[in-house]
Amino acid sequence: MKKGYNHPKQVDEILDQQINTAIHEYHRSNFRLLMSAFSAGLEVGFSVFLIGALYSLFHGEVSGATLHIILAFAYPIGFIFVVIGRSELFTEHTTMAILPVLNGSSNLKSLLVLWGIILTGNLTGGFLFSVLLVDFTTAMDIIKPEAFTYLAEHLIHFPWNIILVSAIFAGWLMGLLSWLVASVSDSMSRIIVVILVTATIGIGGLHHSIVGSIEVFSGMLASPKITFADYLSFEICSIVGNAIGGVFFVGIVKYGQRSDKIEE
Repeated sequence: MKKGYNHPKQVDEILDQQINTAIHEYHRSNFRLLMSAFSAGLEVGFSVFLIGALYSLFHGEVSGATLHIILAFAYPIGFIFVVIGRSELFTEHTTMAILPVLNGSSNLKSLLVLWGIILTGNLTGGFLFSVLLVDFTTAMDIIKPEAFTYLAEHLIHFPWNIILVSAIFAGWLMGLLSWLVASVSDSMSRIIVVILVTATIGIGGLHHSIVGSIEVFSGMLASPKITFADYLSFEICSIVGNAIGGVFFVGIVKYGQRSDKIEE
């Protein structure tokens, strides 16, 4: 009997697909990888654009709980652009890129170089988006300056260890996103997966190193209350936490489910 179109993939199929995709990324030129990551840093910024615009529209008009839910379900838009558009996002690669290292197809040095290129591209794209976002949206009164302050303060006013643990959960969820997207074939299913996973990050207020970078950097540009030290502390903890969550709780754990044939 032939498998149906929506027949779920087995763990080995997903793992094999993830490894092959990751190996392909290792073989891409550094420039192409950087440009793809730069594109992702720009695209994911539209999550912040939509969140800021909705905050400006609904703040003071609805209850705090309702506003929180509205903003959480605006969070996925940038991730949809990135995932369906196949740009390179650091928090997806923390899981996927570790797999070739685990099976011996690559090494730790290559992994760190890959992460460094993608992270640099993501952050650079995010910085540019933040500059454009703050200048353009405030000039047109699309987003009020206090929205940027709110979004930044929502992320930075925690002790470093709380940010780290929050980022681990966010990295864990992003690793699951990469895994689940690989398990489905059609675009609509992928969009649904992206919405469910990233809206969970939004509702939980978890710390994502790339979207959060845009939120905090935009807040720093819009308000003197947000300092570069605030940004740096947040970003370091978020990057480390996201990497731990993706590598350990998804990459290593999922790789441990492999059958012997994956080793061959």
